[in-house]
Amino acid sequence: FYYIGRGSGANSIVAYCLKITDVDPIELDLYFERFINVFRKTPPDFDIDFSWQDRDEIIQYIFDRYGLEHTCLQATYTTFQANSTYRELGKVYGLPTSEIEELANRMKMNHIPDKKKEELYFKIYGYAKKLKDFPKNLSIHAGGILISDAPIYRYTATSHPPKGFPICQFDMYNAEDLGLYKFDILSQRGLGHIKDTLAIVKENRGVEIDIHDISKFMKDEKIVKHLEKGNLVGCFYVESPAMRMLLAKLACKDYLTLVAASSIIRPGVAQSGMMREYILRHHRPDKGKGLAHKVLWDLMSDTYGVMVYQEDVIKVAYHFAGLSLGESDVLRRGMSGKYRSREEFQKVKDKFFENCDQIGRERSLTVEVWRQIESFAGYSFAKGHSASFAVESYQSMYLKAYFPLDFMVGVINNFGGFYRTGLYVREAQKCGAQVKAPCLNRSQWLTSIKGDVIFLGFIHVKGLEAKLMESALQERSLSGDFLNMNDFTDRVAVGLEQLIILIRIGAFRFTKKSKQALLWDAHFLMNKKPSQTIQNRLFKVTSATNFKVPDLHYDKRNDMLDELELFEFMLSSPFELMSKQDWKGIKAKEIPSKIGQEIVIVGQLVTTKYAKTKHGDTMFFGTFLDRDGDWIDTVLFPEVATKYSFKGFGCYLIKGKVTEEFNFFTVEVSSMEKSGWWNAAD
Repeated sequence: FYYIGRGSGANSIVAYCLKITDVDPIELDLYFERFINVFRKTPPDFDIDFSWQDRDEIIQYIFDRYGLEHTCLQATYTTFQANSTYRELGKVYGLPTSEIEELANRMKMNHIPDKKKEELYFKIYGYAKKLKDFPKNLSIHAGGILISDAPIYRYTATSHPPKGFPICQFDMYNAEDLGLYKFDILSQRGLGHIKDTLAIVKENRGVEIDIHDISKFMKDEKIVKHLEKGNLVGCFYVESPAMRMLLAKLACKDYLTLVAASSIIRPGVAQSGMMREYILRHHRPDKGKGLAHKVLWDLMSDTYGVMVYQEDVIKVAYHFAGLSLGESDVLRRGMSGKYRSREEFQKVKDKFFENCDQIGRERSLTVEVWRQIESFAGYSFAKGHSASFAVESYQSMYLKAYFPLDFMVGVINNFGGFYRTGLYVREAQKCGAQVKAPCLNRSQWLTSIKGDVIFLGFIHVKGLEAKLMESALQERSLSGDFLNMNDFTDRVAVGLEQLIILIRIGAFRFTKKSKQALLWDAHFLMNKKPSQTIQNRLFKVTSATNFKVPDLHYDKRNDMLDELELFEFMLSSPFELMSKQDWKGIKAKEIPSKIGQEIVIVGQLVTTKYAKTKHGDTMFFGTFLDRDGDWIDTVLFPEVATKYSFKGFGCYLIKGKVTEEFNFFTVEVSSMEKSGWWNAAD
């Protein structure tokens, strides 16, 4: 099985020697105390990721290996939180759905009900406050499995869902208190990309790759160029617009910078201002040394005195505030959102300030350091974890750099990544592939590649029945290619609705007939044939009745609309559905030369993201592609966001001013309009 060890376990050199991880803790100066120290009260753990396709098999192996007497899934408690509490209480009091939604939305905006005028709402509000953080229901931990030496029933009863494995009756903290060990068997699609690409490259190119030759990848100039240009679509953890922006601002060219970026991208850092501070110090380390407190610089010189990793919280709490390593670990766990006790965490926080006062730290400095620590709240990475992610990023970047077509097929077949399938198809085309619609005589259930030609798999066709295609592919394998549509309907039990879908995606194009003619034929064929189950035949039937169909009007744009409906993306550029006069403005590659200027540009919408300003207003980020397939990054500030909105997939006419920060270019949108598309009725 292909896997990656991550989390604090990557800080262990024994784990590296046993090849559980690909991260050398000596090379990266990883803080072993983050993994285990004499003051740590909880047992260390390993997080091991497998391909999402392999995880179920591995879990089954564990249960088979250790038996149901000694194995169960880790439980977790879902607690009452915010809006869900108001909704549950609203149901208890018999409120209609519309009122429940209105109440939940009001409470989301912190509109507290009036005690006298809205007595029931105020009562619900009071109960909601009391119920906060109370257990709501038992759920299953994302990947935890308990394995015990003594029978598991000595520690807990188990519940058995209709499908799946037995589940214990307590959470991970109770398991730790009982001395039970939790094994996190996790999965991700990034490993599926890599695993499948290795197999595809071996089959399609005859090349075997040592994907664990990480030191070679780190020195590869081709990979460095991909990093510099942001050519990272499909690459694990580095393909999102936010990560592409951060890497561009850092001018990332090496492994250590990528490790830091993998952690600093986390939520909270941008709002705290420390992401920008890190970028500034990265470009001007001499200036950064003067800005950072000496203790912080000495502790974290590799990150310019900026806290980036979980280990940094431990270091700062221990060396700056004089907390013990055990107390520092409580602080670290709290900042990771893993409270065992909020009271215990509050005591450590109070002691942090008390110790700093006793040591003689300036109060303003203590408050600022604590503010930086708080930016870790809810989400943060151990350095070893970031390093493991960076290793996986390098592995996928290597495959993208040297085997781009095979890699994109691997990404498409794992249905995962930051973007939708359509963007990966377009990226494959940009890398030189001919991407073909599914064909009954060439395609498989999954997407396949031969040389530089990619055939989409039938799995991507909306509304197409899996059982039908399983039968069709099996028949093709046993008896050879289909001769025509009549031959197909003779050999495979298919209804008219499914047959029409196959025609509309071009699956019968080997017949050299137009879709219009095939649709005409289909109705004649299906009306003529009695409904029957296909029986095995003694002799192969090769004759077919051919109907003479008049010439029918055809327009390629109809094919594009069919693709959009049935694939939810198009194999051709969506710009082809626009009239030429709508192809206005400049191209994306011209944006860097237009800093400070107002521009007009047309882009295909790829993805959007919203954010709240410090005043609570909503702003949007939009990522587009121009007609050459190059990125356009935009921002809609609140005033503009109230006037213009994203209206789904399509091409937009964008007007705005070009801005630049750390050599990353953004269009500040002043107006935006979705362009109309051609349709068959025009």
